[in-house]
Amino acid sequence: MNVPARKIIHCDCDCFYASVEMRDDPSLRGRPLAVGGRPDQRGVVATCNYEARRFGIHSAMATAQAMKLCPELLVIPPAMEKYRIASRQIMEIYSDYTDLVEPLSLDEAYLDVSNSPHCKGSATLIAQEIRKRIFETVGITASAGVAPNKFVAKIASDWNKPDGLFLVRPEEVDAFVSALPVKKLHGVGKVTAAKLNKLGAQTCLDLRGWTMQELQHHFGSFGARLHDLCRGIDNREVSPERERKSVSTEETYTNDVPDLPACLALLPELYEHLLGRIKRAGAEKFINKLFIKIKFSDFQQTTVECVAYAPHLPTFARLMETGWLRASRPVRLLGVGVRLGDSEHVEQLSLFDEHATH
Repeated sequence: MNVPARKIIHCDCDCFYASVEMRDDPSLRGRPLAVGGRPDQRGVVATCNYEARRFGIHSAMATAQAMKLCPELLVIPPAMEKYRIASRQIMEIYSDYTDLVEPLSLDEAYLDVSNSPHCKGSATLIAQEIRKRIFETVGITASAGVAPNKFVAKIASDWNKPDGLFLVRPEEVDAFVSALPVKKLHGVGKVTAAKLNKLGAQTCLDLRGWTMQELQHHFGSFGARLHDLCRGIDNREVSPERERKSVSTEETYTNDVPDLPACLALLPELYEHLLGRIKRAGAEKFINKLFIKIKFSDFQQTTVECVAYAPHLPTFARLMETGWLRASRPVRLLGVGVRLGDSEHVEQLSLFDEHATH
């Protein structure tokens, strides 16, 4: 007996903070706009509108760099209370359709509407109605993806952005995913994508030619995840509870890593894996600390952490140097991670402070 396919919606508002600002001040529309920290204080872009994105600006970019790409960029400070009011309205709309709502940030969530009685049980009609209600109630646009699992729904929600809806039916998942470039897979950052491309895998269809053993040989434990995702398989449930306190990745090396330069050379790949895990956990906006873990050849272990609100490779490098100098000997395990804080607190600080250690 076949288990009926789940009906998952991934819904998020288009450039949320910037949209709220443009709603409240229509004169901002049509101009490149970013919400974030000041460039002279090593501020970071939290979000930007589509006019700014045309210049290559994106969230988590240093504001100073964004200003170089677009000198006319208007940068305004965040008004978190205003965004939280809009967020509560949006989350109330989501919860009208199902109890299974998994928030990823102030405006973004997965919804499992498999058993929802609304709109005659049609996930597509529910998604359309949610988007209409967000526009009428909050005054901003939202995009949605509808699919049988979280991975495909999230990709689908980006398909017709902004202000769009995209449906991937169960029988369409295989063809939809097979055509995706490997860089679209959750957890595949620039380093892993480059490695996959070098090994001859440009699309998910290419990747399906590899056995589980081959993928694990090249990518360790992440190989099993790649094996499933390139086939559109994702069995994660929509979970309303957020109990996760940290996201991390670590590697135990067959041969001890001899010195600090060798440790630092291994850092970019660990960092890429971590970015993928953060993305899959939907934890980007909940980060409040970065940390590294080192286990030395004598099994002595140390952890170094600092306050920060987004992953930052140079900061991880500084933490690794600090940790390594505590024992200055070969290393058997390296790990990098982020601590997740109370969402209210983190949302206020979010990406508006400097990346560096305090």
